[in-house]
Amino acid sequence: MNVQAKTIRTFVGAKNYLESRTFYKELGFEEVVLSEKMSLFKVNENLGFYLQDYYVKKWCNNSMVFLEVDDVDKCWEGLDKKGLHHKYKYVRLTLIKEFEWGRECFMHDP
Repeated sequence: MNVQAKTIRTFVGAKNYLESRTFYKELGFEEVVLSEKMSLFKVNENLGFYLQDYYVKKWCNNSMVFLEVDDVDKCWEGLDKKGLHHKYKYVRLTLIKEFEWGRECFMHDP
């Protein structure tokens, strides 16, 4: 490729598009509405993903957005404090686990 890459983004489907949009905004992402059925959710100018009003169970159950942060403890505390895993029926927040590649936690979206 003879071009300069600017971003790389994934597409994520949503079983309940409106609920997922609300969840990601409450999580702290900035929403850029692109159409009636798709939005870009950004962490900053170059990091983000596309959320679609589109659901295929096998695809959505195997999709993941992985956000690397500089302080996983601080991130987990912030996620826990937001309490979204108590507010949304299907949202789960896992404890931090240690792996050979590093430490991580997961927040499962609605």
